[in-house]
Amino acid sequence: MYTLPKSVSKLIDELSRLPGIGPKTAARLTFFLVKSQQMDTKSLGEAFLNLQSDLIYCSHCHNIADSDPCVVCDDTSRDAKLLCVVEEPIDVLAIEKSGSFKGKYHVLGGRLSPLEGITAEQLELNSLVQRLQNDGIIELIIATNHNIEGETTALYIERILTGSPVKITRIASGLPMGSDLEYADEVTLVRAFEGRREV
Repeated sequence: MYTLPKSVSKLIDELSRLPGIGPKTAARLTFFLVKSQQMDTKSLGEAFLNLQSDLIYCSHCHNIADSDPCVVCDDTSRDAKLLCVVEEPIDVLAIEKSGSFKGKYHVLGGRLSPLEGITAEQLELNSLVQRLQNDGIIELIIATNHNIEGETTALYIERILTGSPVKITRIASGLPMGSDLEYADEVTLVRAFEGRREV
């Protein structure tokens, strides 16, 4: 009985653990890499290895970066009085591509999800409160995803900031309910920021 070489089987198994990639897609990717003359698999492997070793997190906003502080936190042309709270670094990328926001960011590192065991203690909420107390923020824009976990996280942030002098707004639901920021187009994100409301 034929079995795949161990190296091929191992790569299929590892790729299928990635979100959105099932066993069939993982097998197609693996066989593409096996037969590809144009793809430099050594560079690809090094990119995977360097992902963890070269990546740092900004001590101010908790976004992924090459330096600390990151380029956004270090950019004096951005409005330091506006702070946008997002769930993940990929959300920062989506907003930046839209060109709709010129303030600073705060990356929570996830969202509240009791079913997945993600609690408030695991998110960057304490540092968010400290930034609001120390950085002269006048408006906090909550840009968590418009799904159950994102809404729960937004409500939790609103609750812990009750009584704060900072104006708290939420991006408008120009984004469809149940969608993630990373999949939104630029026009939708621009409208979401323009239509934000006070909470």
